[in-house]
Amino acid sequence: MNTTIVAGLGNPGPTYQWTRHNAGFLFLDSLAETAGSSITKKNFSGFTGEMSFGDERLILLKPQTFMNLSGKSIVQALQFHKLPPSRLIVVHDELDLPVGAIRLKNGGGHGGHNGLRSIMELTGTGDFIRLRIGIGKSPFGDTTGHVLGKIPPDQMEVLARVCKGGREMLEVMLSEGLPKSMSLFNNKNYLEG
Repeated sequence: MNTTIVAGLGNPGPTYQWTRHNAGFLFLDSLAETAGSSITKKNFSGFTGEMSFGDERLILLKPQTFMNLSGKSIVQALQFHKLPPSRLIVVHDELDLPVGAIRLKNGGGHGGHNGLRSIMELTGTGDFIRLRIGIGKSPFGDTTGHVLGKIPPDQMEVLARVCKGGREMLEVMLSEGLPKSMSLFNNKNYLEG
């Protein structure tokens, strides 16, 4: 059975729980819930849970180090499970995608995302899969206020559809490969119900 770490990025604590920057945490919670799992075990400077898809064992990880130090938690998990970064899927918020979009991407830079920057600095590579959840850009140019702002109620409904779509993307990726999943899902938008 293959093991893959699925790390959702976010900031710990109730202050940040429903913010755009915590899209990775919210996705992981949704993923665990549908599998009848929970992410409550203290491990690797974070919380972990476990589930399986076919013959894939998924370690779900929510780093509790704050976003800018996400790599610390993820490296601990990779080292413990003796996995290369290529067995890592990072779920994160993405300013460059509109609300309602979710995309798979393999490798690349950090695009100014401090969580990705931390992971790349500590693993020494950008060679991991990203599941990018669109949060759009601030209409006022205030990036920090935007990413740390609460998700509006109408967008919470969109996020629920995005999470469902993301689960389907992961299932296809794990069973049929990344290219197939990208071709099927990367042009979808979940803005409308």
